[in-house]
Amino acid sequence: MPKMKSHTGTGKRVRVTGTGKLMSEQAGKRHKLEAKPSTRTRRLAGLVEISKVDRKRIKRLLGR
Repeated sequence: MPKMKSHTGTGKRVRVTGTGKLMSEQAGKRHKLEAKPSTRTRRLAGLVEISKVDRKRIKRLLGR
């Protein structure tokens, strides 16, 4: 059987914490920033935990 390979693109976008949480950047902070209020862009900064719906799929892509 061939080895299970992790998805390198997902590995660059998602980080696994020590407790096992999946963290990633929040969407919507890449372009058209002049149109968005600064309060919104500040809120979008930092990492957020991946939603419960996507966890199983992301873990499979990471090979965990």
